[in-house]
Amino acid sequence: MDSIDLPYVHAELAKRNLEEFLRLYAWPVLWPGTAFVEGWHVGAICEHLEAVSKGQIRRLIINMPFRMLKSTIISQTYPAWDWILNPSRQFLTASYAGDIAMRDAVDARRIIESPAYRVAFGDVFRLTTDQNVKGRYENDKRGVRKVTSTDSAGTGFGGDIRIVDDPVSAKRADSVLALNHSIEWWRGTMATRANDPAAGPAVVVHQRLNSRDLTGYLLAEEKGWDHLVLPMRYDPKLRKTTSLGFQDPRKVPGEVLHPARLPDAAVAELETSIGEYHRNAQLQQNPNPRGGIIFARSDWKFWRAEPEIDELILSVDCTFKDVESSDFVAIQAWGVKGANKYLLKRHKERLNFAATCVAVRAMKALFPRAIAVLIEDKANGSAVIETIAGEVAGVLPINPEGGKIARAYAMQPEQQAGNIFLPDPSVDPKIEQFLEEASGFPGAPYDDEVDAMTQAINWIRVRRKAFGLLEFMKVEAQKREQEKATTGVT
Repeated sequence: MDSIDLPYVHAELAKRNLEEFLRLYAWPVLWPGTAFVEGWHVGAICEHLEAVSKGQIRRLIINMPFRMLKSTIISQTYPAWDWILNPSRQFLTASYAGDIAMRDAVDARRIIESPAYRVAFGDVFRLTTDQNVKGRYENDKRGVRKVTSTDSAGTGFGGDIRIVDDPVSAKRADSVLALNHSIEWWRGTMATRANDPAAGPAVVVHQRLNSRDLTGYLLAEEKGWDHLVLPMRYDPKLRKTTSLGFQDPRKVPGEVLHPARLPDAAVAELETSIGEYHRNAQLQQNPNPRGGIIFARSDWKFWRAEPEIDELILSVDCTFKDVESSDFVAIQAWGVKGANKYLLKRHKERLNFAATCVAVRAMKALFPRAIAVLIEDKANGSAVIETIAGEVAGVLPINPEGGKIARAYAMQPEQQAGNIFLPDPSVDPKIEQFLEEASGFPGAPYDDEVDAMTQAINWIRVRRKAFGLLEFMKVEAQKREQEKATTGVT
């Protein structure tokens, strides 16, 4: 073939195939000086995005690890390619932060304004000069690219195709507030922004962060989503089939996703550095493993015959509101014997202030030997302390240091070492509720029982440490007195 025909051939190939467009026109602009390395996952993503453009897929979720060209393909290259075929298409794109969404829109515009793109597709459309800013630009065929973010107040704009790329920052993977905000943002903003409410497509792409992230919500609460899952290592149990009939082509368990970009040794090093939970979530796209996040299920011990104990304390986690939608009140009785701590009884219920006081009194009546009643000194807890302190002995206001997660990690070594005992299911048939909350923490919907537990275990540890220091000082003082008596030094 005459070399003069090559630009035409390249343009035709790129027009028909998103992956070819990525390789020939987008990659040299986005990654200049870096060789394009093919990967089967790149082809899979492109194939599903092509199906979105053709109307074959209306709702598409893509879950894949970070640094696997997610934004390069979906948020930067795809809109520039789609405009070649559908120049009047209006895109509404979003990320967790406005500057991230802006970056992707600017990179897409760089592709469109590149000399190679203009030579090949310049007769299809041109960008207008009156609407050509970072956050919004148009072409002369009425095509629009508009950006927004989950941290914005909302948008009055709509889109023919909506793209959500990383609704929550990985740094906030443990933030229930951030996860819930992204879901409410979707429900109240992005879900309602389709120009065609009946058929307007949406693409949601992100690494999994938590079982309650946006993907978890969409799969549980909404129907009709195609789910393209690309775990870092092949796991047959995670294999899914999309409406295009696509399945993960790997056959060997543990095989990495794109060895040319991230080889096995590099993946293994990454897995070690980020830990088991984030490995399962962000790399494998399988968050909240049943084994637990901070508290591994296999590390819990269980008691059947009521244990002998040296000390006993009560721990209370109060709620912030007196309404049915508020968190639960958790009241626990913990016994101590040597290095071991035993959860003797637990009560979890939505209670108002008055009922909380009654419940604490009742637990103290069941365990009159309790030397302390620990209550966090904020929210309803402060009022409970003030109300019952005169009639219930040992009420101690607690002002915990650090956040919930830090307090959980502080006691986790004791749980891992097998020093924390829970009542066996034969003793407490509902102990599974406690295990589910503890295994899912910090991403579980409620954390009241975990808070009560960490409050108790950490208080016991700090108290023993202080007691041990006093004992050490006493022994040292006795040694000095003996030395003085022996040497005659005064």
